[in-house]
Amino acid sequence: MSVAENLTPEAFSEYLASQERKSFLRFITCGSVDDGKSTLIGRLLYETKLIFEDQLAAIERDSKKHGTTGEDIDLALLVDGLEAERQQGITIDVAYRFFTTDKRKFIVADTPGHEQYTRNMATGASTADLAVLLVDARNGIQVQTKRHAFLVSLLGIRHVVLAVNKIDLVDFSEEKFNEIKAAFETFAHGFDFDTMQAIPISARYGENVVGQSEKMPWYKGPTLLDYLESVEVQSDLEDRPFRMSVQWVNRPNLNFRGFSGTIASGKLRPGDPVVVASSGKDAVVKRIVTMDGDLPEAVASEAVTVVLDREIDVSRGDILVPPSHRPEVADQFAAHIVWMAEDKLYPGRPYILKIGNKTVSAQVTEIKHQIDVNTFDHLAAKELHLNQVGFCNVSLSEPIAFDPYEANRETGAFILVDRLTNATVGAGMVWFALRRATNIHWQATDVTKDSRAAMKGQKPAILWFTGLSGSGKSTIGNLVEKKLSAMGRHTYILDGDNVRHGLNRDLGFTDADRVENIRRVAETAKLFVDAGLLVVVTFISPFRSERRMARDLVEDGEFLEVYIDTPIEECRRRDPKGLYKKADSGQLKNFTGVDSPYEAPEGAEISIDTTTGDPEMHAERIVTLLKERGIID
Repeated sequence: MSVAENLTPEAFSEYLASQERKSFLRFITCGSVDDGKSTLIGRLLYETKLIFEDQLAAIERDSKKHGTTGEDIDLALLVDGLEAERQQGITIDVAYRFFTTDKRKFIVADTPGHEQYTRNMATGASTADLAVLLVDARNGIQVQTKRHAFLVSLLGIRHVVLAVNKIDLVDFSEEKFNEIKAAFETFAHGFDFDTMQAIPISARYGENVVGQSEKMPWYKGPTLLDYLESVEVQSDLEDRPFRMSVQWVNRPNLNFRGFSGTIASGKLRPGDPVVVASSGKDAVVKRIVTMDGDLPEAVASEAVTVVLDREIDVSRGDILVPPSHRPEVADQFAAHIVWMAEDKLYPGRPYILKIGNKTVSAQVTEIKHQIDVNTFDHLAAKELHLNQVGFCNVSLSEPIAFDPYEANRETGAFILVDRLTNATVGAGMVWFALRRATNIHWQATDVTKDSRAAMKGQKPAILWFTGLSGSGKSTIGNLVEKKLSAMGRHTYILDGDNVRHGLNRDLGFTDADRVENIRRVAETAKLFVDAGLLVVVTFISPFRSERRMARDLVEDGEFLEVYIDTPIEECRRRDPKGLYKKADSGQLKNFTGVDSPYEAPEGAEISIDTTTGDPEMHAERIVTLLKERGIID
């Protein structure tokens, strides 16, 4: 029977109010495989009486099938819910559990120990205030222990508990505990943790987890739960400068206009001056509105609607800040990125970047180095693979407001989203703004694209030919340009081989170099369109993402994708340059269609099957398409 069941209505209301007033702590458990993370969380849930009888009965049954603790209940099964986790005895996905005590409410994330699940571990750590880093007392500090300590530090967690687990298996040795504690303190010296508490525990038997262990009289510190209940973390947010990202403009009627969002850090009171970080427009807070009425003060983590004393331009994604403590505003920054997708990260490939409530187009312009999460070495890299961490330069389509991640995790964290699939592919932490573009501005000119095109009597456009090597792109593209030239049109052709003799002579044929190859050509084609020309581009351009990027660089109707849809068997038969023969024999690496992928268009304006008809006929079809689209008459 719970405490609340015996209370009067008045006492019950007070009980509910006391629950709401409790502080809140998010923490993660991490460490090497089989160090006891899931068992520890199960023990906390069990000891705090948050397991229902039917759950306990189910765990008793499952323990006989999947358990690793003999006749005892395997508390790890409370958290390891996936069948694969139970069969292998490891954590794969991130599992979240809620529990509460008289002093505090908690959400704990059980994160995987395997290196191959680094992205899952990063997901769990992204919202945590504290990390419980478990170490098997028999094994001491391991490579995975160091890796997780590094990732915890990188992701901005400043409070760490070193839980030396399975201390019962080393006879509750004080000497062993002190040895592990000293080794960790030496190793973690440069990680800048605010607090670090070492606690000897046995998660299986509950020693020093909730109650003080009688088997370790030499340990005089707090139990794990005592420490979790008392460590101060919330005040960190409230003491930082005010930040609120606007989620939406609240305009229910003509008499009310407020800006709704969750306060990321700091405090706010009516009468406080605020500015829009990106524009510098200023106002004074008139009211702080909630569903329960106006507030005299709002603090970090509270969702509120802010009403200002005058009308200023504020939109979704804008950040309200104090005029004396403004964040950075820039269109380039350096950041650590944890890559979370099977497809690799390539510099130059466009993504959608979401930071707070702001969404902009972005691309990684350079990978400065990849970080080996096991040794912390900085390695040269042209691409990032799944679960790898890199330090990168990021360029945005417009300036945005942000703080360095170490100063404010809410306004310094971002995600990268694939433009085609809308899947989250990366998580990033802003390190600092790049000032290299501060003095560079777009120079307005009096002669425009329209006036240049009018002088030529045509509409500018890009004809983007894509297809496998040997498909016939250059042959048909060349014929199209000849026909357009004969009609008096002003054209230029960008051919894949020709461009590699000059503009792109420094690039090879890795996937990363292919991405950069197309980025440069797309930017060049855009300049030719601005000059009023009809541009014929004949490149394999194997990736949909880069072709989409090229399309997005120009206006609607100025990009026509021409898919030369020739089967690879026919391309092999033709093999005009002998490249397929070399690729098939292993003499030529990274050849599209053989050992490098080709992503066929899904919505090309025209598809050409060169196994039927002749190049002249296909070229005429393309010219007809240009007439139908109104590009030529």
